[in-house]
Amino acid sequence: MEIEKELNAKILAKTSEILLKYPELSELLNEMPITIPKKEKPEINIKVLKNYYDSLNNILKDYINKSTSDEN
Repeated sequence: MEIEKELNAKILAKTSEILLKYPELSELLNEMPITIPKKEKPEINIKVLKNYYDSLNNILKDYINKSTSDEN
């Protein structure tokens, strides 16, 4: 349960960072599969939360890398 709370806190912090610093990415957050589940009652477990957190990090990292390379 503690790991789940930690992951939820990290997800909240990363989502807030994206929304505050990179609002242009907010549309991508809304389109992520975990935010629009296919099932009526999707199973949310540590693996799903970890994958979601990793996805948030990847979106941000890719965007920053692309922005940096576009500047050069």
